[in-house]
Amino acid sequence: MNIFYNKPGVGDVLLIQLTPEKTEKVITETNGDVTQVKDATTNEVLAINIFEFSKYKELDVQGNISLTAELIEIVQKTLEKNGVSYTLEADLSPKFVVGLVDSLEQHPNADKLKVCQVNVGESTLQIVCGAPNVEAGQKVVVAKVGAIMPSGMVIKDAELRGVASSGMLCSARELAIPNAPEVKGILILDEQKEVGSEFIV
Repeated sequence: MNIFYNKPGVGDVLLIQLTPEKTEKVITETNGDVTQVKDATTNEVLAINIFEFSKYKELDVQGNISLTAELIEIVQKTLEKNGVSYTLEADLSPKFVVGLVDSLEQHPNADKLKVCQVNVGESTLQIVCGAPNVEAGQKVVVAKVGAIMPSGMVIKDAELRGVASSGMLCSARELAIPNAPEVKGILILDEQKEVGSEFIV
């Protein structure tokens, strides 16, 4: 789930993206200030737009909003006030975390890609990486599935040249860190960083 709000640019509407997948045919259903966007075939709710959202909560944000239990509760109550029976299921775990590259091997179908096994604390993720400086034993920044990069790109499960990849190893430039070097390569973190802990720019 990704939530966006930009009153000067879009208007007083909270945009809730429930799935990153694109659907060709959609239908809409409006109850009060709430419009649900649904898959025309399956009736699955893909997105929710809440108009005049400042009536329910004032937000001083332009762009993506970090998910919090408080925000989810406010949105849930807003849906109920508008007669919408939909339960939000939000993953509030950090999406940018410290990872440890346990091992890596050459991608079978691409010379410049490596297939990395990355420990992120509660699990190990397989991530295909093209950075020239990636090595086993490094502590790195992992953008997990569901993360939204500063560029606006949403990280999804993917398949790169036939190999599954769940997440991305990030460079300083991709994280929009001030004065990031222009050279290609992922950001290497200090050894004392705790694996699985949240990475905050």
